[in-house]
Amino acid sequence: MSARDRLSDALYGAGWATVRKLPEPVAVRLGRTIADLAWKRRGQGVRRLESNYARVVPDASPERLAELSRAGMRSYLRYWMESFRLPAWSPERIANGIDIKDIHRVTDGMAAGKGVVLALPHLANWDLAGAWATTGLGIPFTTVAERLKPETLYDRFVAYREGLGMEVLPHSGGSAFGTLARRLRDGGLVCLVADRDLSASGVEVEFFGETARMPAGPALLAQHTGALLLPATLWYDDSPVMRGRVHPAVPVPESGTRAEKTSVMTQALADAFATGIADHPEDWHMLQRLWLKDLDPARDPEQDAREGTP
Repeated sequence: MSARDRLSDALYGAGWATVRKLPEPVAVRLGRTIADLAWKRRGQGVRRLESNYARVVPDASPERLAELSRAGMRSYLRYWMESFRLPAWSPERIANGIDIKDIHRVTDGMAAGKGVVLALPHLANWDLAGAWATTGLGIPFTTVAERLKPETLYDRFVAYREGLGMEVLPHSGGSAFGTLARRLRDGGLVCLVADRDLSASGVEVEFFGETARMPAGPALLAQHTGALLLPATLWYDDSPVMRGRVHPAVPVPESGTRAEKTSVMTQALADAFATGIADHPEDWHMLQRLWLKDLDPARDPEQDAREGTP
């Protein structure tokens, strides 16, 4: 393990061990302080966040983008402070910390004996939403996690999420799809963060006027198993409560090849995600490259200028 990997693992370990013991107001202030320091440094993540917000709010001035990126970093650190503290939260604290509109779309689908695929973007705190599902709704679910480096850090995340009642499968390895399909055929719930493709088999979609690539998995699972495909979006407001909404189900097209159906369904997911992100851009924690022009610099030679890269 490299020195950098050991440092990353140690920092996350310290967060889970220490932040959860802090009084909540202290943790909130700490998160905001760290966010503001990171924003003032204008590192690569902050510049990328700002560049992504420029797609979401294309008429924003440089001053508005700076305000958004500062708010975005505060939202991002709120996610981390909450996540570090979640294992110590009581079921009542979790239940009081979230309010989801139209959750009946999930519970009705489950009650009908259908599996449900709940697809979310990187908005607000998806871990809190998951903990609420397992504790408040009493619905266990299965998800996948990206294999992080070092392996010990990945193990920490898996243990953390399993401690919240989730079944966690590795993203790589090839067996996740089959396991997810079995869970859905048994009438289970599968939750997937689905606004960034981590493979070479993603589906190209139009997203805020440009081409991005999103995972095919949610649409393929719905086609293979007959499960409902439900987009969901989350956001913060000025209160301690996280808000959310479950959007109408994405139907499987009646005609077309599997690839054509997958393309239509994934675009529908992207459109639902875009609605939630446009309403609450500061809560979209996308500090990585997403659009194809950014992933392939040859397609957009001006990207370095947008990011402020020297």
